[in-house]
Amino acid sequence: MLSWLPSPILGTVLMFILILNTLFWCFFLFLLVIIKVLVPVAGFRRWVSLGLTWVAQSWASCNTISIKYLLNVHWDIRLPEGIDPNGQYLACANHRSWNDIVALMFAFGRRAPFFKFFLKQELIWVPILGVAWWALDYPFMKRYSREEIARNPELKGKDMETTRKACEKFIDQPVMVLNFLEGTRFAPAKHAAQQSPFEHLLKPKSGGLAFATAAFGERVNALVNITIAYPSGTGGLWSLLSGQVKEVVVHAETITIPHEFYVGDYENDADFRQRYQAWVSSLWTEKDQQIAQILATYKDAQ
Repeated sequence: MLSWLPSPILGTVLMFILILNTLFWCFFLFLLVIIKVLVPVAGFRRWVSLGLTWVAQSWASCNTISIKYLLNVHWDIRLPEGIDPNGQYLACANHRSWNDIVALMFAFGRRAPFFKFFLKQELIWVPILGVAWWALDYPFMKRYSREEIARNPELKGKDMETTRKACEKFIDQPVMVLNFLEGTRFAPAKHAAQQSPFEHLLKPKSGGLAFATAAFGERVNALVNITIAYPSGTGGLWSLLSGQVKEVVVHAETITIPHEFYVGDYENDADFRQRYQAWVSSLWTEKDQQIAQILATYKDAQ
């Protein structure tokens, strides 16, 4: 371990290692991207997509190995039995920090399908990463406000159509489609501004998960409900790499999605939408209690 190094030096060394690892795997990723562009045959593209996912998982594995053996972090990982690396899952999680991505990579590794996130459409223009996300079939979403739909009614239903087309790419691939239901990272100011009824969480947004539920249908194995907590303080990526984050807890459970949520119309059926939101809210109530229990347990152990 390098935890004996001063924080600024430790963070610089780890950042340098992560950058080198990224550049190394980017070579293979962009090689496959070129092949994917030049050979637009659906069956062949499937195999290229699987290769791209393997490259991404290898990149993630190398990152987590570096973090595991070079940092003095206590990882408290609680995963359910029976997650199939070749299965198809929806997943939801709370969002505390950019470290959440590292925590998820560390917790699940190759024990589950590689995560796919719904991304804002504008992120496709991010240098290097935008191309990588496109190659990995990350769904790019353009959300329309109620005002935009009111001005242009033809936009109604576009979100669901985009989600359906994105999920079609995963029909014959192992995948875990993840939604951070809060839509943004937790911050006390955001918590106060929205008057969240939860102590440790922002209000969840159900639409994205509802659209993905309908698009996948009952071929999905389960919903993986993930809770992330940092008992010694959250911090950002630099805080983690420089050794200031001491404890990370990732708790996951698999939940069977009720049959009615696969067949309802979230966008046009107000009663269905209310039931779906109530279900998600109940998950969030349990998650809030779980985070409180985790923090209390670690505090008592000090």
